[in-house]
Amino acid sequence: MTELGNRLKEARLAKGLSLEDLQSITKIQKRYLIGIEEGNYSSMPGNFYVRAFVKQYAEALQLNPEEIFETYKNEIPATHNEDLPEQLSRVKTRKTVTEGSSKIFDIIPKVLIGVFVIGAAGLLYYFFVNNVGGNGNNAINKENEPVKFIRSENLEKAEETEKDSEKENDKEQNDEENQNEEEKTVEENPVETPKQELTAVQNSGKNSTYDLKNTDKFVVKLVSTGQTWVNVKNSSGKSLFQGLLSTTGTQSTEVDLTGDTKAVIVVGRAVDTEIYVNDQKLEYAIAPADVVQQNITIQYVPKNG
Repeated sequence: MTELGNRLKEARLAKGLSLEDLQSITKIQKRYLIGIEEGNYSSMPGNFYVRAFVKQYAEALQLNPEEIFETYKNEIPATHNEDLPEQLSRVKTRKTVTEGSSKIFDIIPKVLIGVFVIGAAGLLYYFFVNNVGGNGNNAINKENEPVKFIRSENLEKAEETEKDSEKENDKEQNDEENQNEEEKTVEENPVETPKQELTAVQNSGKNSTYDLKNTDKFVVKLVSTGQTWVNVKNSSGKSLFQGLLSTTGTQSTEVDLTGDTKAVIVVGRAVDTEIYVNDQKLEYAIAPADVVQQNITIQYVPKNG
């Protein structure tokens, strides 16, 4: 186990979270979370995902990801060398293709010149035979007619082949540049799981109201740091838990209201009561030292609602 793995595991245990709890919070598979704690990154899809998972793990435990990456930079793999073998392979392939094409183009001009010379010689011979045989000695006094050159069909085909080859090379280069841009964009913009929102929207006297959004669960946990009386009701007014919490007896209770839309929590002694919503600590909108007994309403808006 690495120093990074030890630190993350200790932080998780300090918050009383199991690997299953952390998997539910971060949406990262449990086997990857175990790999992070044990420093075993070989089970993960790649170095980019290792860094992304470590960042989400740290944020879920309310640790500073930048400080984690800086402190344990020797343990966390970098991502900038991952594509090097593939890029080198592409360069090598293109070089091979270019060298092969270059040899072909070296041969083509020589062949075309030979065809051109033979064609010109044939035309001259034809012209000479026709003029000498038809007019006898008078052919000497006639002006020589200009030689007409016929554009070789092979030359046109060779030029078309060269143009097609240039277009193919340009297309290959553009495809490679576009792929590199896409990979760079993915690396610069990793996908992150949105955090839930727990926001105080209203408070008056001993009553305060919160909105809970961007989450697919609604679990309320009450923890006593001294001695307090609490009552948790659902949207129908039904009491799901009512009783005394203390450090010498039952210290905490947890109520799952995922299928409901509202929770009303009556706190007898706010200074000795901590409230957690999906493991996020609720910050009292009304100072517990000012108002000891408080009524807290949490309105839940399901993520897919």
